[in-house]
Amino acid sequence: MRTPSEPVYPAHWEADVVLRDGGTARVRPITPDDAERLVSFYEQVSDQSKYYRFFAPYPRLSDRDVRRFTHHDYVDRVGLAAIVGDEFIATVRYDRIDATGRPASLPADEAEVAFLVRDDHQGRGVGSALLEHIAACARERGVRRFVAEVLPANTRMVKVFTDAGYSQKRSFEDGTVHLTFGIEPTEQSLAVMRAREQRAEARSVQRLLSPGVVAVIGASRNPGGAGRTVLESLRAAGFTGRVHAVNRALEEGRAEIDSVPAHRSVRDVPEPVDLAVVAVPAGEVPGVVDECGGRGVQGLVVLSADFGRDAQRELVRQARSYGMRIIGPNAFGLINTAPDVRLNATLSPETPERGRIGLFTQSGAIGIAVLAGLHRRGRGAGGVSTFVSAGNRADVSGNDVLQYWDDDPDTDVVLMYLESFGNPRKFNRLARRTAARKPIVVVKGARHNASAPPPGHAVPAGRTPDATVSSLLRQAGVIRVDTVTELVDAGVLLATQPLPSGPRVGILGNAESLCLLTYDACLARGLRPQPVTDLTTEAGPEDFRRALAATLADPATDAVVVTAIPWVDGSHGAGDATLLAEALARALRESAGGAGGGEGGEAGGDQDGGRGGTEAASAPAKPVVVVHLAIEGLDAALAEHRLPAYPAPERAVDALSEAVRYAQWRREAAEPGRVPEYDDIDEASAAVLLTRVREPDRGTLRSTPLSGEETAELLGHYGVSVQPVLPAPDARAARAAAKRLGYPVALKTTAPHLRHRSDLGGVRLDIGSEAGLRRAYARMTEQLGEPAELRPVIQAMAPRGVDTAVKATVDPAIGAVLSFGLAGPPSELLGDVAHRLVPVTDRDAAGLVRSIRSAPVLFGWRGAQPVDTGALEELLLRVSRLVEDHPEVVSVDLEPVVVAARGLTVLDAAVRVAEPPAPFGTAHPAWADLGPRRLPAY
Repeated sequence: MRTPSEPVYPAHWEADVVLRDGGTARVRPITPDDAERLVSFYEQVSDQSKYYRFFAPYPRLSDRDVRRFTHHDYVDRVGLAAIVGDEFIATVRYDRIDATGRPASLPADEAEVAFLVRDDHQGRGVGSALLEHIAACARERGVRRFVAEVLPANTRMVKVFTDAGYSQKRSFEDGTVHLTFGIEPTEQSLAVMRAREQRAEARSVQRLLSPGVVAVIGASRNPGGAGRTVLESLRAAGFTGRVHAVNRALEEGRAEIDSVPAHRSVRDVPEPVDLAVVAVPAGEVPGVVDECGGRGVQGLVVLSADFGRDAQRELVRQARSYGMRIIGPNAFGLINTAPDVRLNATLSPETPERGRIGLFTQSGAIGIAVLAGLHRRGRGAGGVSTFVSAGNRADVSGNDVLQYWDDDPDTDVVLMYLESFGNPRKFNRLARRTAARKPIVVVKGARHNASAPPPGHAVPAGRTPDATVSSLLRQAGVIRVDTVTELVDAGVLLATQPLPSGPRVGILGNAESLCLLTYDACLARGLRPQPVTDLTTEAGPEDFRRALAATLADPATDAVVVTAIPWVDGSHGAGDATLLAEALARALRESAGGAGGGEGGEAGGDQDGGRGGTEAASAPAKPVVVVHLAIEGLDAALAEHRLPAYPAPERAVDALSEAVRYAQWRREAAEPGRVPEYDDIDEASAAVLLTRVREPDRGTLRSTPLSGEETAELLGHYGVSVQPVLPAPDARAARAAAKRLGYPVALKTTAPHLRHRSDLGGVRLDIGSEAGLRRAYARMTEQLGEPAELRPVIQAMAPRGVDTAVKATVDPAIGAVLSFGLAGPPSELLGDVAHRLVPVTDRDAAGLVRSIRSAPVLFGWRGAQPVDTGALEELLLRVSRLVEDHPEVVSVDLEPVVVAARGLTVLDAAVRVAEPPAPFGTAHPAWADLGPRRLPAY
């Protein structure tokens, strides 16, 4: 039990981190119980490293040293350790000092920082990770600057400080390098941190996908069972590394299982093991993990199922303590088709064709279905670079694999089946970065409140509305589809064809009816089909070639859909499919020879074996897809030429429309916009107001509404004016208020059940006289209730315009979200609302206004006068800035906002505040992407 004088242990500082080489370490505060670990750690540090730390020979720690380095108050003196297994591999500490360099307490805001890293772990990025975490701890305790004294010969430590991205001053005094730097995050320090995060997490996945030695633990001695199936899969794929089978019940003297070297324990394997595939009962997995950790295994694929949430957490904690990462449990496995790896560590002995598609699924069954769907599209169209099926994804997640694919030269297109987002804000950030160069197609399961991830899944079901999730994915450039079929359809097109330059679609074929269906499908999906080219049923392959070449050469087209039905007279015989495919391919080659437009063909890069030995030239400048009905063998023949085929026009056009939207996003993302600065924003005064009104419940998210006066004052500090209202508790007060504001006025009830309900009589507009006000007041109270219940107010009428709603909320999973829609039925009944993550740029604000379905109302629909969308966009930017500057503002609701031909009027506003999360970034998932690098703990 803690004594009153004992400092409170800051458990929220604990974190698992990925190091530069892909291994993991545990970072946590040092405690008095760590005395023996500290002494053992120090004994393993070289004399040179000790000299660099203490500037003098320092062979051992005294008892006084040990006490000093293990006893901290976690405010003015803080020490952190990086731990692998149960051993310290590095330490860092800060001591608060005053201007003279002596020990100090608050309000001193400077601290001296020092590191010590074990020699055998130097070069792994441990120091950089510890600097991020000790800086976050220091900021939480009011420290704003670090100072460090480093010997010039200690170049590695100098580099840790200078490469961190903080603004710093550097001098040379008394034979040492003296560094002073602020530890508030800067744009550069965040960029450095995220670049390191990407390299480390990508490396951790690469170690799993490119092992040199694989051990299959739980391989049955007889055919059958998960482990034995994986052995067969590895052998069938032609794995280029070495494989060992492990079976605890292996008979004495038996040295092989299915011609693979066999052992009773992974400890008996005579060489280092990179990857262990675990296929034993769940109860035996912890013992296997200990053996693997002790043997130095780098990563685990756990096929075993039947883990509860607590058991999974303990499994991950156990594996990470040894520096290992886990795929699973309940995983289906891994595939890497690279010629120098050829890894198939899955329960499917059939390895997919090599290609340019990276595939991640949380469900093994969905993974099988997608792989089968890609395989059916034929050689050259549906090939896979790597495949990860993470099962319950207790550790390695879609975010980690995205980090790997971001700079993987073998992957051009990413397909993902997700059932949950562990860290949605981070996923959004990573997806936006990757989508700027590679398309990402996502199908999301468990989308609705009534559904949830499968039992045992590491991440609980999210409560973010599906429409919000979809909107934010689109903002990040992610192609969101609804079905596995659409996932495959879009993936194949993006992997084989260039991106279209626009929405104009040429349509040609030998059946007018099929062309017309395609035309209608294009219109329904927002594309701009050009007049159909009907070749008639008598057309042959050469007619198709000429028509396609002409359509590709037409500057009025950005993409082409070729439709085909079997020739009715049978004149072309059994070679119809091959002849047609070759004719279309010739047209593409002819077009490519003189093409200069298009998006550039990035999405359809070349691949080993992807063209099946054909003479295909460089990719065409415009995408081409083929729709055919019952032409046997055409899919395979087209795939040889990297042409995607579809059995229905709707499927082809769906995929093409997604490619058009994605290409448009890419063009816009090249110029992402900016967050404007407004001279009239008074952030400091707003902060004073919020400090005055907040309730002192630190760490909770219980929100408190501001009063009308406080709301108007807060918004006013951000340049947002709210139309004044005056209370009208009786008819006389109503007349006095109207006289003060000036006619015409509106009479409104502010009772929650009638707020904004003009349809129920809760709002009476355009009252132009005292007599009219007297009548309106009497009718409202007669029809709806007593004034005490209705709480009526009087407000001056705003200029005529369009009623809109602007809202900002802090979503518990993804952080601050800005939303926009038309007020009333369009948003409330039809859900016509657009969303963007905060902070919002000027481009985001413009897109927000234009992305709702009812946006034409703002731009002069049916002859009406267009409204001032510029003023509306500025309002969105100001609200975004408010919630970005003040995380304690958890809700802003401006409704209605009447946008007129010139200017706008905010008629009603409500703001709620709550205590912000802990600065370290762990108190609430909405801020989980804002602190130092750390692996999630579900």
